[in-house]
Amino acid sequence: MINKEEIRKKIIVSAGQIFSHYGFKKTTMDEIAKALKMGKSSIYYYFESKEDIFEAVVLYEANVLRNELTTAIKAVESPIEKMRSYVFVRMKSFEKLSNYYNAIFDKNLDHFDFIETIREKYDREELAILRLIIYHGARKKVFNVVNSEYTAMAVQTTLKGLEVPLFWKKKEMNIENRLNAILDVLFYGIVKNK
Repeated sequence: MINKEEIRKKIIVSAGQIFSHYGFKKTTMDEIAKALKMGKSSIYYYFESKEDIFEAVVLYEANVLRNELTTAIKAVESPIEKMRSYVFVRMKSFEKLSNYYNAIFDKNLDHFDFIETIREKYDREELAILRLIIYHGARKKVFNVVNSEYTAMAVQTTLKGLEVPLFWKKKEMNIENRLNAILDVLFYGIVKNK
């Protein structure tokens, strides 16, 4: 018996690779069908349109990212290591999950309603995770934080500011060195202790 969910997932994964390579606009249903060795009509049985497939791809990648972040955070105990793991996994995952990254940041995709919903959900989820890491770090007296909400927003803003330069110049630099430098400033500041 054919498992409908398995076929949907196969379409999502394959289409994700094509979208990642050609971008949303240049990808055609013919290319997706050809890559899957399926007829277009078979794909339309599972998805109504190219936009429908793209939405499923983005949601699939968002789920992959969420799972990777959760695993990374749970794998370590100290708040510093939780923050370090979160930052590294987040930035490295965006390299792999290019469709999700494009959906979050590409202004050419703004006309899709689902993109804005995904962006808002992503921001909320990220702030909640950061707030939790910072709150636990403050309770354990590892982080010196007055307001975990504002601190989480500041960290999120910093990470977002890093995304574009990291991905524009990724061939020219060592991302790990750049992230470690950022984390040093985040953890230890720039003001010399007296």
